Amino acid sequence: MLGAYEFWLFLSASFFLWITPGPDTMYILARTLSQGRLAGVLSVLGVSTGILVHTVFAALGLSTLLASSALAFMVVKFVGAAYLIYLGVQALRSEREPFPSAGVVVQSRSKIFRQGLLTNLLNPKIAIFFLAFLPQFVAPDSESSSAGIFLFLGGIFVMGGTLWCLLLVGFATRFMAAVGPRTRLSRSVGKVTGLVYIGLGLNLLRAKL
Repeated sequence: MLGAYEFWLFLSASFFLWITPGPDTMYILARTLSQGRLAGVLSVLGVSTGILVHTVFAALGLSTLLASSALAFMVVKFVGAAYLIYLGVQALRSEREPFPSAGVVVQSRSKIFRQGLLTNLLNPKIAIFFLAFLPQFVAPDSESSSAGIFLFLGGIFVMGGTLWCLLLVGFATRFMAAVGPRTRLSRSVGKVTGLVYIGLGLNLLRAKL
C-alpha cells in the first residue's frame, strides 16, 4: 500500500516538478501571450489531458513497451518533434490580424485543446518519466493494486500541475492586459511563439531512450 511517508514525499517531489519551468510551461505561456487567456486555459487542459493519458498508459504497462522498444520510441519522438516544428512554422508564417479588442488571434477552441493534447501525447519522454517517477512511491508488496495507485498518484500530479499552470496563465494574462493590445507587440509575440514551438521540437529530437 501507499504509506503516509511515501505520499508526502510524492507531494513534495511533485511540487518542485510543478514549479520548475519546462517544455509544458514554455508552451502554455507562449499560447497565452500570443492568443490570450482562453487559449492558455485550453492549452493547459489539453496538456493535462495528455499527461493523464500517459498516466493511464503507465498504469496499464503500455509505457513499458515504448521504453523497451527503440523503434517505437524513435517513431513517436520524430512524429512529436515534427508536429511541434509544424506549429512553429505555421505561427511564423501567420499573417492573421489580432482580434481588435483583445490583441489575440482568434482560433478554434477545439483546435487549441487538441494541439495541447498532441504536444504531450506525442512526447515519449513523458511516458519514460512516469515509468521512472511513479514507481518510487509504490510499495513492492502492493503489486495487486499498483495500477490503482499509479492512477491515484498520476491524478494528483495532473491536478496539481493543472492548477499551477492555470496560475501562470493568469499572470501572463495580466501582463498582456498591462501592456495593452498593441498590434506590433502582439505580432512580435506571435513570432516568438513560433520560435518557441520550433525550439521545443528540436529539443525533443535530442531525446534518447
